[in-house]
Order: sequence, then C-alpha cells, then structure tokens
Amino acid sequence: MESWDSTAYNLAGGGLLCSGVPGEPGLKGEVGPAGKMGPIGEKGDKGPKGFDGPVGLKGKAGATCDCGRYRKVVGKLDENLGKLRNTVKFVKNVLLGLKEAGEKYYLLVKEPKRFREASMNCMLRGGTLAMPKTSSINRLMADYISQAGLARVYVGVQAQNKDTDGPRSYIYADSTPLREFAAWSQEEQLHPRLPAATNSSCVQLLSTGTWHNVECEATLFFICEFPKSRRRGRGGTPASTS
Repeated sequence: MESWDSTAYNLAGGGLLCSGVPGEPGLKGEVGPAGKMGPIGEKGDKGPKGFDGPVGLKGKAGATCDCGRYRKVVGKLDENLGKLRNTVKFVKNVLLGLKEAGEKYYLLVKEPKRFREASMNCMLRGGTLAMPKTSSINRLMADYISQAGLARVYVGVQAQNKDTDGPRSYIYADSTPLREFAAWSQEEQLHPRLPAATNSSCVQLLSTGTWHNVECEATLFFICEFPKSRRRGRGGTPASTS
C-alpha cells in the first residue's frame, strides 16, 4: 500500500483532498513609475585632443587703403573744428560781452538795480552775483568794469546781519564766509567796526579793484557769474544774457 504525505491530504466530510498541479506563470505587469533621480556623478577626466580640422578657403583680397587721403580729411576736420572754437569764443566774449576764467563765465549787466534786485536778476539768468574770491578773479572783474567805461558795480559780497555792534563778518552770494581774500580800500580798513545795523552792508567793486561798502538800496550795474558746465537732469535753466 502506497504511503501518503500527511500534508497532502485533508479529511473533510469523509473525503480525501489531494494537492493540485502548479498553474502556468501569470502575465507580466505594467512598468511602475520612475524612481527619484540619483546624485550626479563626479566629473570625468578630460578626453584626448581631437585632430586639427582642414584649412579654410582663402579669402578675397581687401581693398587698397587710401590712407593719405583720409589723413588729409581728418586734418581738415581738425582745422575746421579749431575755427569753430574760435568763432564760439568770439561770440561769447565779444558779441555777448562774456568774460571767462577757470570754470566760470562773467557777464556785466548794464541795468541799474538795487542789490537784492541785482541778485535776483542773476538767479533768473541761471547764475549768481559775481564773487571775487581770488585776486585774479577780482582783477578780471575790475578790468571788465574799466573796459566798459564804468566806475563801480555790485558784486556778490554782503555783510551778515547782526543784532549787536562789533566787527562785521561778510558772506558771498553762495552763503560761504569771506575768509582768505579781500580787497577793501584803505578807507574801509580804517573803519573796521562800523555798526552792523547800518544800511551800508552791501559791497561794490571799483574799476581800481578795491571794495567799498555801499547802501543796498543804491541802484548800480552789476556782474553775474555762471558755471561753464551743468550736470544733466538737475532741472537747471541755461544762463541768459538777454
């Protein structure tokens, strides 16, 4: 009698159950989603240099340069530019009556005005009352006055208002204090302690180059000064000579 594997049968309801034959393999399932990308590997070694490529085709010959002619043209342009500069200088210095020194232009205005009105007039033109801050500028202004046949004009120097008597302090039209240079006449130097309350707190420049105090209500011609160059985008109005 054949022996039976104890795991191969089962008594159930008096019947005898036997293990079946293994079935066929199932169908291959769908590809699952891709996993996360792994870290980037290290940079590999540089490969060997490749072979040189073939020589390119020869280009067409260039045109012959007529350099001598171009040099003449450039030289003519430089000559014309020099003439133009001289013409502009003539217009500024002669026709408009401007003087120039350093980075400033100076204009003698032959319109008699009080000191405050003269200061405002220069501002409306795009400048300020002229400020003789150095001996050379003071001399230029004095010569300007003399050449115009005048004796005196207002300049941008004025005494500061003070509540008490004492030595005067002066400021320029740009509100900077008068310090290193001054050209007071001998008469003015003999009276250094004039009361600050007096109305003679403005300054006139004589054709001799000396300074004198003058009443601010006096009507005089005056000199304005303008910067030669202006920064763009600041909204400044151009200097007017009218």
